[in-house]
Amino acid sequence: TKPKLYPSQKMSSSGTEGDKYRSYLNGEEEKNTQWRFAAPPNYDVVNKLFEEGRTKIWPSGSLEEKVQNLVKTWEMEMFHKVSFDDNKTVDPKKYRFCLNGRKGITLEEKRKLGGGYNSLLQTSLPENFRCYNPAEENADSSHRAFTTAFPRGFALEILQVYSGPPVIVYKFRHWGIMEGREGGVLL
Repeated sequence: TKPKLYPSQKMSSSGTEGDKYRSYLNGEEEKNTQWRFAAPPNYDVVNKLFEEGRTKIWPSGSLEEKVQNLVKTWEMEMFHKVSFDDNKTVDPKKYRFCLNGRKGITLEEKRKLGGGYNSLLQTSLPENFRCYNPAEENADSSHRAFTTAFPRGFALEILQVYSGPPVIVYKFRHWGIMEGREGGVLL
């Protein structure tokens, strides 16, 4: 299933003030942002992983480049901004997250599921078949598990854009290198 993203009207072609793929990390408009870990995240390591592993380099200013940067910015906001009002890639009142044919959920419902990776990993598998159980994790524990197991982060690349604004439908790949341990056990 191709995920849908309901973007704000502004789609920048490149990030500003330090990150070339993400907007809304620094600058005057972010001075009052409530960051989950007290400060904006640094994406230097995952940007390197992306640049070494990507399969496409989109032309500057192309719809594909704009969507790729928008999705990276959206992901940053979902994981690192505490207040929904600090999100600029989506309208918090209209936003719905849909994945793999499941019912769309609001930002508040996403938070109740534990935020972050938990909303992406909801499953109907019996508990004894789950190597990761989102029902037992919260935003902090899931973030710790994944950043420990994948210390270089998860790179994201847009492979194809099927439709442009106002409803963007795209194909992507998301990858990381599992080279860490979580709790002494390799995930």
